[in-house]
Amino acid sequence: MDIVFPSSFPTICQHSSDLNISSPHPWESNPNSTAASPHSTTSYGLSYFTMTLGAISNLIALAILSKSYTRCQRRAKTPFLLLAVALLLTDLAGHLVTGSFGLYMHLGMVRKQRAAARAIEPPRAFCKLFGACMVFFGLSPLLLGCAMAVERCVGITLSLQHSVVVTTAHVRFSVLLLFTVACALAALPLLGLGNYKVQFPGTWCFLPVWGPLSMADVSLALAFSSLGLVALAVSMLCNTVSGLTLLQARFRNQSLKSTASRRHRSSSPLNSLDMEMMVQLAVINVVSCVCWSPFLIYISISVRQFSRGSAKLDEQYEQHLLMALRMASWNQILDPWVYILLRRAVLCRVCGLFRPNRAIVNTKSSFTGSERHEIRLH
Repeated sequence: MDIVFPSSFPTICQHSSDLNISSPHPWESNPNSTAASPHSTTSYGLSYFTMTLGAISNLIALAILSKSYTRCQRRAKTPFLLLAVALLLTDLAGHLVTGSFGLYMHLGMVRKQRAAARAIEPPRAFCKLFGACMVFFGLSPLLLGCAMAVERCVGITLSLQHSVVVTTAHVRFSVLLLFTVACALAALPLLGLGNYKVQFPGTWCFLPVWGPLSMADVSLALAFSSLGLVALAVSMLCNTVSGLTLLQARFRNQSLKSTASRRHRSSSPLNSLDMEMMVQLAVINVVSCVCWSPFLIYISISVRQFSRGSAKLDEQYEQHLLMALRMASWNQILDPWVYILLRRAVLCRVCGLFRPNRAIVNTKSSFTGSERHEIRLH
């Protein structure tokens, strides 16, 4: 969903203020209401700008990662780069696919409003396909972010076994497995287990999370939110362990005064590439938690309340879900900027501004062999 959907929800369906809704659902007719006013041109412009910005950002980040992959020959970074590329490709695909579906539904509502006709629900097959894409592109970035955190945790805490445990083949298999899990969950309603429902304000489809819910609907919604929250929790745990390990290595290196220890610092866990990857991963994890936690938590709480019959349907639930959706949709836009702004060159310049005497640049510029270019951040 950037995610980028981590999240790839369509930004075209973020704006509901331009919809003149005279009934609880815009696709239900109201005989006492007049024709809805046309949508605001400003809201359209903001939606198109956000979609364009998200697509361009992901393309720029992919170009940067591609350049980094071709220039850097360090094997330890290859799995991280592969996972990062998979994450950005998922964000880009989800941004374009779900955004196109949302745009189609949005424009359909405009045509019906301008014709002063009764707004009806989109075809059931279309809504199911749209909902499946929302679930797949929403869950995949979260699982990929979790895989990146686990890979970095293994690389930092078990650096000697990393090359054996985390290989390119293992990474590709892991990506395929995570995509399979997300696809299986998204495809269950297509096979008759559960369903997808048009959501407020009628411009997107997703799993039903309020109103009368069947056991299948409850199970699917809880599975989606639980998998997302578990992925975020595992990412936080792995990033915490990795960060503490790097800090411990830093304090240990500072206590070593011998020449031999200084010569072998390039093989310690605390080097420029490790710091670059950890900073990027930590920021991605923070962005994912801030963007996705409200949506996932709201789904879990709402489904539990309605499944127990302890809540009544009102417009407040729809508004809260839409607000949480807006936050989740920004994940796919912010993810690529982590790789654009938090590159090694940028980090070194920032560190050089605050600690100019500690920024050491090796005069060697080759990226191969023992003369590989290293820029120290400590």
